[in-house]
Amino acid sequence: MRPGNRSTVTEFIMLGITSDSNLKILLFLFLLPVYIFTLLGNISILVIVGCNTHFQTPMYFFLSQLSCLDLMYSSVISPKMLVDLLSKKKTISLYGCITQLFFFAAIGSTEFVLLAAMAFDRYVAVCNPLLYTVTMTNRLCMQLVAGSYVGGFLHSLIHAGCLHRLTFCGPDIINHFICDYPVLLKLSCTDISINDLVRFVFASLVVLSSLIVILISYAFIILSILKIHTTAKRWRAASTCISHFTCVFLFYGTILFMEMRPNSSSSEEQDKVVAVVSAVVIPALNPLIYSLRNQAMKETVQKMYLKISHHW
Repeated sequence: MRPGNRSTVTEFIMLGITSDSNLKILLFLFLLPVYIFTLLGNISILVIVGCNTHFQTPMYFFLSQLSCLDLMYSSVISPKMLVDLLSKKKTISLYGCITQLFFFAAIGSTEFVLLAAMAFDRYVAVCNPLLYTVTMTNRLCMQLVAGSYVGGFLHSLIHAGCLHRLTFCGPDIINHFICDYPVLLKLSCTDISINDLVRFVFASLVVLSSLIVILISYAFIILSILKIHTTAKRWRAASTCISHFTCVFLFYGTILFMEMRPNSSSSEEQDKVVAVVSAVVIPALNPLIYSLRNQAMKETVQKMYLKISHHW
């Protein structure tokens, strides 16, 4: 008999971010505007990059893909999370849970690889500026983005396939607001040693390989910047990388904090906080970071919203 047919649990009860009713309302009033800003900010970048010939460069192409991922990343989690904050009964079906986990992990893994591709783009721009247009061709950019999506979704598909072999006999309570992989493993009444091994190997492969590419790229970038004699040119070269480096620091920082912190009784509550930051706050910050650090982007955003405001 297949493990899936022995499962007695068909849906899970989610405890959500908190059980405090007053805090739920405050969180809803905070997270709803954040999610709306995420939608508006990232859609604005997609429109600006897609409609303005000034932004038809590899750097902005990668930025538009990052915005697309942030839109999907937040939308996989935020709508249900916001509804659950106002709901008395918070449930999700077994297959709905696995589906949510699949897309959450797929988009997150894709973003890891994409950030590495963006680091390579900045390396070429700073270290080999004369060869930039020759190296970063449209074809290469498309290949890097396609590779990011294929790698990310394949990574998540492997995990989803491993989850399908598990049996869930109870308990059916998830102390989280998302279907996180470690939480589901704890609820399984099947031997999870294979799942733990697969999770460790493939997560390490995606995260560490991407991080190594980023660290090597920035090592060469820093060395190249230090060789520049004038302060103005040195700052100009560094400023093209600050926005990307900030996004990398925020995204990797939350993940590494969650993975490297010691286990304790408060670890589940810490996981919730980190998940909120990773899935809701950071996707809202990325368009803000790039807009504030880029004068051309800032001016274009201001003009666009002035036109919208004038129209209404």
